[in-house]
Amino acid sequence: MDSGGWSRRRFVGALAGGAAAAALPACDNAPEPAATPAPEPEAGTGASREARRPSGPRPLYLGTYTSAEGGGKGIGLATYDAATGRITGSGTVTGVGDPSYLALHPNRRTLYAVDERDDGAVTAVRLSDRKVLGSRSTGGAAPCHLSVHPGGRWLLSANYGSGSVAVHPIDASGALGERSDLIRHTSPPPGPGQEGPHAHQFVTSPDGGHVLAVDLGTDTVYTYRLDDKAGTLSEVAQAHTRPGAGPRHLTFHPGGRYAYLANEVDNTVAVCSYDPASGRVKVGEAQSTGTGSGTSYPAQILVTADGRYAYLANRGHNSLTRYAVEADGARLRLLGTVPVGGDFPRQIAFSPDGTLLFAANQKSSTVTVFHVDGANGGLRRAGEAFPSPVAVCALPL
Repeated sequence: MDSGGWSRRRFVGALAGGAAAAALPACDNAPEPAATPAPEPEAGTGASREARRPSGPRPLYLGTYTSAEGGGKGIGLATYDAATGRITGSGTVTGVGDPSYLALHPNRRTLYAVDERDDGAVTAVRLSDRKVLGSRSTGGAAPCHLSVHPGGRWLLSANYGSGSVAVHPIDASGALGERSDLIRHTSPPPGPGQEGPHAHQFVTSPDGGHVLAVDLGTDTVYTYRLDDKAGTLSEVAQAHTRPGAGPRHLTFHPGGRYAYLANEVDNTVAVCSYDPASGRVKVGEAQSTGTGSGTSYPAQILVTADGRYAYLANRGHNSLTRYAVEADGARLRLLGTVPVGGDFPRQIAFSPDGTLLFAANQKSSTVTVFHVDGANGGLRRAGEAFPSPVAVCALPL
């Protein structure tokens, strides 16, 4: 296990001045989440988005480090008002260690969390009664990302510490079976300043034909085919960033032919082309994050469902960069940055209707919320920040 690399990723810019907020109260009997119908396709105008906005409190799940000073006790439970963005805490799902990243099953009945520890694992939680359905080993150290394959039969996870990706079967109840595959990134060799591979993300392409792993340590995006019957992986392509870029997270344009890559180490983003037939990714030129010189540890990039705007979380700069997406996804145009209203925005997420953006701020132990203007992509703060211990992931439903 590469404990040195894990420590750098997890604690980059150590927690400031004991600023961790009070933990959410442990409450295994908190009210059940409201029904969560699958989101409809994103509309292009603010008026239609307003008309489709759900009413009543919506569920929000919060990831944290339970082993960090001032950290949480498990997966945080909260609700948010879809009109105002106001968050209200409601309890904690205990019994999950260091749940730093969360993902939802397509049927919206089961929540999955990484257990980001030396002996990495993934855990399933049934949402109807918040019962922990069990954990399975990822076969690696410090898993930091996971996603569910669109068919709902396989869970994909990335082990940062050991630079590997894993696949687990999902049964009809949402519980996880024993790992069906594990691949460590042994080629190419680590990039400048890296002592080994560091898998940071594992996702499915929009066409569903390939799964892609982003590795910060090898400056590479790996493309695999997933055998949907056996749950095994076969590598089909590699795409390389410029040396030392340190790619962290990739997100696809809705058109499915382009994706945007956040490079943590060299403080850049890049537009990537994607060929659905071959699975090949081509990484474009590095572009500015708008945060000035030096590294600002870009964390995660999102694209609106209509494909018109993209947003990047900058942890060192404590800001969100806004881009206009042009040429049917082939180009990003920098529009500027806005303060995130917290310290070290580790992860960002849209509400299902796209009208709100949530930022989990690790060092200030807060979640900030923004209204997203459907007409021009502008961001406007939605009230005061919500205290959440060592907030590293916010998943609004």
